[in-house]
Amino acid sequence: MACFIVVPQLPAAAMALYPFILIKKKEYRHDPVLVNHEKIHHKQQLELLIVVFYLFYVANYVFNLIKYGAHQKAYLHIAFEKEAYRNERHLKYIDNRKPFAWLKLL
Repeated sequence: MACFIVVPQLPAAAMALYPFILIKKKEYRHDPVLVNHEKIHHKQQLELLIVVFYLFYVANYVFNLIKYGAHQKAYLHIAFEKEAYRNERHLKYIDNRKPFAWLKLL
């Protein structure tokens, strides 16, 4: 079960900071797609021992920003985000997810 923290100033609808899911609005706790997206990030964070996840996330974003020259495109091309967006509607994805599944999306 996820532990939610409501942060109205959050620049996104939600953000995974293991073991928490920060959400902009309380109602977002009941959005299964949004919650699943963030839980996929929790799995990614755990397999990279949390700190390494954040370092790699930022490095992947900066590389993409240089490559694409635009924030949104850089963000959407982060391997972790690709995996989460591609599978967020598959609510059983986490149960069958292979470790380091995001690697094939680099």
